[in-house]
Amino acid sequence: MSEHPVRFGIQTPQQQAQWSQMRGLWQKADLWGYDSLWVFDHFYPIMGADPAGPCLEGWTALAALSQQTSRARIGTLVNGNTYRNPCITAKMAATVDHLSAGRLVLGIGAGWYELEHASFGIDFKTVGWRLRALDEACQIIKGMFTRDKFSLRGRHYNVSDAVCSPRPLQQPHPPLMVAGTGEKVLLRIVAKYADMWNSGGSAERLGHLIAVLKRHCDAIGRDSDEIEKTVITSLCYRAGAEREKEVMARAAAMSRSTPQEARKNVLIGSADECLETIERYRRVGVTHFIFSMTPPYMEDEIQAFAEEVIPRVRG
Repeated sequence: MSEHPVRFGIQTPQQQAQWSQMRGLWQKADLWGYDSLWVFDHFYPIMGADPAGPCLEGWTALAALSQQTSRARIGTLVNGNTYRNPCITAKMAATVDHLSAGRLVLGIGAGWYELEHASFGIDFKTVGWRLRALDEACQIIKGMFTRDKFSLRGRHYNVSDAVCSPRPLQQPHPPLMVAGTGEKVLLRIVAKYADMWNSGGSAERLGHLIAVLKRHCDAIGRDSDEIEKTVITSLCYRAGAEREKEVMARAAAMSRSTPQEARKNVLIGSADECLETIERYRRVGVTHFIFSMTPPYMEDEIQAFAEEVIPRVRG
């Protein structure tokens, strides 16, 4: 089984978030010992909110937040490949890696939110097209990170002697996180290029996907344990009954299950219940837990979890 240590992170989607609130939470979470901090890559709110509502842009927010932290890894969970030419993504990532003193994780996915594409005039195309473009984008980004010049004549991108100077601080490159669940194509892309993989879902579902990923890795001669498996979920630590009910209902809606079934996939309840959930995911190979938090941030819960649960896992 994987030798990756158990890690914990916080994602703060920018929807309906005030800059001062987000900045404050990142500063505190960095001090409290969280291993990773994340924004998202959407221009509109996506989580049950009015798409016309406020939503800060991800890369500029990430660059600013890199100056508010000093220890945790930072990144976007995850960038939509369709929104930018991969050469631009590589240059932006290299810059933020320098700004953060080598703490960037570059997250990337195929892109999925059709409304943003339609509103901004970005061609949405088909799932197959977006996945093939993601494969080429991963080649280009890693090539620009590791070579003096990189060229690729693909079906979606034609890159000629593309240069990324300065290269990222991290060598050979910042970790590449690929997100998604498609068993035939997406997980094959993970096997080929990713240092980290992200998904949501139950431990049982992720265990199945990790087995599929292993088969893809075996097919190309790669050790699947090299890839750090991460899950995005919710945190509701030692909260009242009303907040637990709200979190379970939201998790059930996202997973299309019942609130009680969804509870098994959330870090919720007492320290012992959270530890049982963590262990259930660890048994299938998941070691990095990322809590998605929208305002109002429950800072007391976030701090208490860091002080009371994380040391028990690491100890």
